[in-house]
Amino acid sequence: MKIKVDKSGLGRSKWYEYVVRFAFGGTVTALAGIIAKRFGPEVGGLFLAFPAIFPAAATLIEKHEKQKKEHAGLQGVVRGRKAAGVDAAGAWMGGIGLIAFAFLVWQGLPRLTMSIVLGGATFVWFVTGVLVWEFREKLWRRWAHRSNAAHRLRTSVRP
Repeated sequence: MKIKVDKSGLGRSKWYEYVVRFAFGGTVTALAGIIAKRFGPEVGGLFLAFPAIFPAAATLIEKHEKQKKEHAGLQGVVRGRKAAGVDAAGAWMGGIGLIAFAFLVWQGLPRLTMSIVLGGATFVWFVTGVLVWEFREKLWRRWAHRSNAAHRLRTSVRP
């Protein structure tokens, strides 16, 4: 699988869908700030890890994929769900990077400047996400190869 940017989704999105994404993300961030002020930064930090944009993005991906299939005269419910699931897999891999990011910020800020810590943590987040993706790709290929080999073996050995 090649990673690519698909700008065609920008044209399929309506202006109010962007508003929903930003409003949801902003609301979650504001609530995390309120919780942090009331219960302390450790508890507030838990809520900053909430996927503020992903739920809105997943529903829009599902909707757009479903509409695309239905426009072609096909049933699009399953395709929409699968597309949102693939997006969730990417979010999972980015979440592993977020763990590395948060750890470095937590450990680095008491000793280093904000710009150095955030720059380094962002770089580590990106590298971690890519490495997790590469690792998953290698596992997936190995699993698919073994599955195909086992299938060939079963179908070639006939009584």
